[in-house]
Amino acid sequence: MFKGNQVKLAIAPIGWTNDDMPELGGEVTFEQCISEMALAGFSGSEVGNKYPRNPEVLQKALSIRGLEIASAWFSSFLTSKPYEETTKAFIKHRDFLHEMGAKVIVVSEQGNSIQGQMETALFDHKPVFTEGEWKLLVEGLHLLGDLAAEKGMKIVYHHHMGTGIQTTEEIDRLMSETDPKKVSLLYDTGHLVFSSEDHLHVLNKHMSRIHHVHLKDVRIDVANKIREGKMSFLQAVKDGVFTVPGDGVIDFKPVFEELDAAGYKGWIVVEAEQDPSVANPFEYALKARKYIRETSGL
Repeated sequence: MFKGNQVKLAIAPIGWTNDDMPELGGEVTFEQCISEMALAGFSGSEVGNKYPRNPEVLQKALSIRGLEIASAWFSSFLTSKPYEETTKAFIKHRDFLHEMGAKVIVVSEQGNSIQGQMETALFDHKPVFTEGEWKLLVEGLHLLGDLAAEKGMKIVYHHHMGTGIQTTEEIDRLMSETDPKKVSLLYDTGHLVFSSEDHLHVLNKHMSRIHHVHLKDVRIDVANKIREGKMSFLQAVKDGVFTVPGDGVIDFKPVFEELDAAGYKGWIVVEAEQDPSVANPFEYALKARKYIRETSGL
């Protein structure tokens, strides 16, 4: 059970409207999404594709519902494009999040990524960075970390299925080669379990670097079908590989206990992308909130 009030609980809009596949939840409005988040008992949100980008407009819509912005995803292309392209887009993204009061910026390297390719087999074609790409990535992340620090913010790196940083070995290398003052880690239970990693090992090993948490559960039968059937990441999402905490195979009690013991401060975000026409997002948000309350005391 979490002690004190150092932890805030958010939910991502991706269960209502999907950024990678806009047809999932295309009919769901921004207002419905954030109203149901608040009604389900969450105090924060990440930013989705239907959110207004005018900070004043967004702030008003959120504040009347008692919501804050925890962070938002940023795609970097440090290994595949000139740094200037990534840094220019990053500064705009950073400044928007800073105006919204966020303290961390979610960064995921998308150079050579297959996560957005509908027909590419996820486990057969996962990108592997060359030594040259590793050097570009580390140096580029340090650059983004410095830019974030200008606003008193941190970057939290999102390991992700279908990218060059997915496995335990890749996460370990990234953490060992980057400066802890410039690069932090986003810990995502669902991506680790889907990749067949030991999620508690990663949590324990890198606890001091973790400054943002994504909670998603995994339907292991779907995960096995995707691997055996040589299916893509997007097909996995459409088939329901991810679900909310308490609805899949992951026991989150040890996760909460480890975070609490380490004195974790920051956001814990339920992020479980599903097809909203199959998995009603409000129903699943309520299910997640009940499970977290019962399991962690939050």
